[in-house]
Amino acid sequence: MERILSYRIKAEENTMKIEHYLRHLGYSRQNLVLIKKMPESIRVNGIFQYMNQRLYTGDLLTVHIQENTVSENIQPVYLPLDIIYEDEDIIVVNKPAGMPTHPSMNNRDNSLANALAWYFKEQHKDFIFRCTNRLDRDTSGLTIISKHLVSASIMFDMASSHLIEREYLAIVHGQVSPDKGTIDAPLSRKPGSIIERFIDFTEGEKAITHYRLLAYKNGHSLISLHLETGRTHQIRIHMKYLGYPLIGDYLYNPDMHLIKRQALHSYRMSLNHPMTGEKMTFTAPLPEDMSSIISLNESENLPELQIPEHLMHPPQN
Repeated sequence: MERILSYRIKAEENTMKIEHYLRHLGYSRQNLVLIKKMPESIRVNGIFQYMNQRLYTGDLLTVHIQENTVSENIQPVYLPLDIIYEDEDIIVVNKPAGMPTHPSMNNRDNSLANALAWYFKEQHKDFIFRCTNRLDRDTSGLTIISKHLVSASIMFDMASSHLIEREYLAIVHGQVSPDKGTIDAPLSRKPGSIIERFIDFTEGEKAITHYRLLAYKNGHSLISLHLETGRTHQIRIHMKYLGYPLIGDYLYNPDMHLIKRQALHSYRMSLNHPMTGEKMTFTAPLPEDMSSIISLNESENLPELQIPEHLMHPPQN
C-alpha cells in the first residue's frame, strides 16, 4: 500500500525538526523507524531529507509511505462487502452477523479480513489488516480498518483515549426500567474459560456502559448503548447484570427462538479523521433480523436517533 502525505509548514512550526513535527501530528516512534527504511520517503520542497532536518515556514513536507508486504496468514477469499466509506487512509465496513473479524482455527476463510484481502488483491494493492474496533462474530455493524501504518497508529491512539464515540443498538426481552442510566461494573475473564467474562468487583477491569430505551414493542426493548470503555462482551454482560440480557446470546442468554445470534448492532461511530482531523459520523441501518422483532416501520427513522449530551459526555468524577 502506498500513500503520499503532504504538509505545508506554518509559522508556528518554523524550525521544528521533521521528526518532532511528525511526532506532533501523531506518528508513532515505530512509524518513524519504519518510514526511515523506505527509499527517499521524506522530501522537503521535492528534495530528499533526513528526519533531523529543520523545517521552515512555507516548506512543503511530503511523506511517502511504501508498504509492500501483506498479511501472509490471511487468505484472500471473495465475500460480499458492504462498504460505508472509503478513502486513502481508512475503510469503514458494515459487517454482517456471522462473519468473524479475524481468521481463527475454525474460521480460516470466512472473516472480514479474508474479504478485505480479496478486495485489495483485486486492485493489485498490498494490504495489511489493521482493524480499529474488532466486533464479535455475531455482532453486526460498523467497523473501521486502517489502510497504512500511520493511520493505524493514530486510530489506535484515538481508540485507547476514548476519542471514538460508539453507539450500539440492542434488543432485550421485557421493558427496560429505568429507561436510561449507567452501568458501572468491572469485568474479568471467567475462571476456566478463554471466552466468557463476568462481573468482578474485586479484581475486574473498569467497565462503564450508558444506556437509553428507544422503543418497547412486542414484549421487547430496543436500547441505545454508549460505551465509555470497550471490554470484551461488555454490553452483553452489563445488560444481563441489569436484568435485561440480550436475546439470542448463546453465551449469556441462550434464548434463540426469535434470533439466532446476540441482538447487537454497531450502529453509529463518530470520530475525527486520523489524517485530516475532519469530524466524521457513520451509521449502518439496523439489520432485518433485529428490526423485524420490534416491527419498525418507515416512520421510525433510526438515523435521527440521538443519545443525550450528558450520556455522550458523562461528567467526570
